[in-house]
Amino acid sequence: MTGKTARQCSSWVMPSLLAINLALTAGCAGNAATARYSASTMGSNCYAKAIPTAGEGGLAWGDTLSMARKKSMDNCIRYAGRSGGTPNTCQVVLSECKN
Repeated sequence: MTGKTARQCSSWVMPSLLAINLALTAGCAGNAATARYSASTMGSNCYAKAIPTAGEGGLAWGDTLSMARKKSMDNCIRYAGRSGGTPNTCQVVLSECKN
């Protein structure tokens, strides 16, 4: 009798847990997509790109041109150092603001 009750219980527990899991996952997926969209539309207007003579460079966005240039230089120094390049040779090669 106990084995039969356990078997009946497990027949509805797994589908119920699966349904709850899918509902929670669907809810979270919708929120994440909305958050990414709103974040991308509220971005900064200016960007700059700095590159070293060897290694990886850095691209950065900022509210002002000077902020974007500073952030891209910082990124260039960090990435060039990590990639075995020459961080002391970083130079901003491109910087502009969108209209």
